[in-house]
Amino acid sequence: MKGILFHGERKIEVAEFPDPVPGDGEVVIAMRASGMCGSDLHTYRGPRREQPLIGGHEPAGVVASVGRGVPDEWIGRAVMVHHYFGCGRCDQCRSGWTQMCRDGATAMGATAQGSHADFMTVPFTSVLPMPEGLSFLAAAAIGCGTGTAWGALRRLQLSGEDTIGIFGQGPVGLAATQLASAMGARVIALDIAPSRLERSRDFGASLTINPAEVDSVADAVRDLTDGRGVSKSLETSGASSAAQDALHVLDLWGTACWVGVGSTIQFDLTEHLYKQIKGVTSWTMSMASMEDCARFVVQRGIDVDALFTETWQLADAVEAYELLDRQTSGKGVFVP
Repeated sequence: MKGILFHGERKIEVAEFPDPVPGDGEVVIAMRASGMCGSDLHTYRGPRREQPLIGGHEPAGVVASVGRGVPDEWIGRAVMVHHYFGCGRCDQCRSGWTQMCRDGATAMGATAQGSHADFMTVPFTSVLPMPEGLSFLAAAAIGCGTGTAWGALRRLQLSGEDTIGIFGQGPVGLAATQLASAMGARVIALDIAPSRLERSRDFGASLTINPAEVDSVADAVRDLTDGRGVSKSLETSGASSAAQDALHVLDLWGTACWVGVGSTIQFDLTEHLYKQIKGVTSWTMSMASMEDCARFVVQRGIDVDALFTETWQLADAVEAYELLDRQTSGKGVFVP
């Protein structure tokens, strides 16, 4: 089989590997889609790796073979995969939060072999059946990017009564805009790229703001909300300025959530104390939440496939990641 090896320092290669054989409690999945995620860039741009791994952590495919302890009837099933593997015994693993395993988790594409390959081997406990009507592309997106957006909106307890400001309209922010609008919330999309703001309107944004074109993001948001601010805000870009603004745009009793990695926040507590606001972080989603997201997408007829702007073959890996590295495009996917 072929797989994309990440060496670090922006070097990747398409290499040949033996076809995998499942061990006890494992399944081999034939890939049908493997999404590209912005977090791949941490490995792609990172230091040289002595032991490079196959990248990718947004898989969807069909079970090709099973190891001992896994029922044979799973062979041929379309599945999605929760991309963190834990001990399977602690309270976090048992609740479906394997990324928070108390004994330490491994992450597909970072500390475990990833999904940018013809086949991959994963623990059976990480596999979820795809609901009828869900595409492989949508299942791949739900595996991280769209699932991360879903987890954050659930953490915010978003409802149709809310107006939410979503900072960043890259793949995660755009997925959040798409899901939040489907939940009935009014979305104010914020991004410094006009093309991304334009696209956000197609995904359900009611209003848009370019922070580079206003003196004060908080004032611009209040101008659109009768002077109050938003009840919820979500920061997806990892920019420190946006992370700070996610607090300043809140109405009284508002809640901010951060999922973008890399930002820092400094603020005067007194400024926010008297507003009774709440701040939360969100890290991807649990296995149960992943199932809920997939079901919601199917039931509401949400076109998650529309998030993808580039489709690649494994042989295109160098070109694909050079484009992602520029961070000017939409979401890409490998279709082996």
